[in-house]
Amino acid sequence: MPDKVRLTREQIAKRAALELPDGAYVNLGWGIPNLIADHLPPGITVYFQSENGILGMGRRAKPGEEDYDLVDAMKVPVTLVPGASFFHQADAHLMTRGGHLDVAVLGGFQVSENGDLANWKIPGAKGSGAIGGAMDIAAGAKTLIICMEHTTKEGLPKIVKECSYPLTSLGCVDCIVTDLAVIDVHDTGLTLREVAPGWSAREVQALTGATLSVPTQVPEIRLS
Repeated sequence: MPDKVRLTREQIAKRAALELPDGAYVNLGWGIPNLIADHLPPGITVYFQSENGILGMGRRAKPGEEDYDLVDAMKVPVTLVPGASFFHQADAHLMTRGGHLDVAVLGGFQVSENGDLANWKIPGAKGSGAIGGAMDIAAGAKTLIICMEHTTKEGLPKIVKECSYPLTSLGCVDCIVTDLAVIDVHDTGLTLREVAPGWSAREVQALTGATLSVPTQVPEIRLS
């Protein structure tokens, strides 16, 4: 179905932002998750934590606002919310390991039907991979959301029955937001919650490597 329109990376981030509860302490991973701070719904306050030692990180800095002494873990200039604080990077990782994050949003290469996550190395790719703090974050966050494209560039499913890539953490994923769907992960498997505009549940299932439980009515993804 190459002619069908999928959500953009910005739209994936915008949809994922709707999953964040008011007042939550949240860590954003690299890639698509890092875009979420720019898309919080009106009236919602979220305290973003960054692994380089920030609590209370705001949106990305706009042109002319950049202060390169104030950057996130991706070295992208950011802003702060009132009351923000700074601390040692080791303390930032203690927060993730200690279960102090309400939500973490990470990118993913593969997610299995029982919520296993692989997001640090693609077999055969150059280099040793980039695990960073993902293992600690995936294991320590109370809720874990994964943002990613639904398939690889070659069209292979990234949501699979069993991960074939090196694992980041076992049974850690609660929700997956892709360019085609919002999927909830339960002990009993995967449930299709929403589909991208113009897509059917059957079409999404055809591009998914694990069986989806499909309710009678599956609404289209909402972005507001």
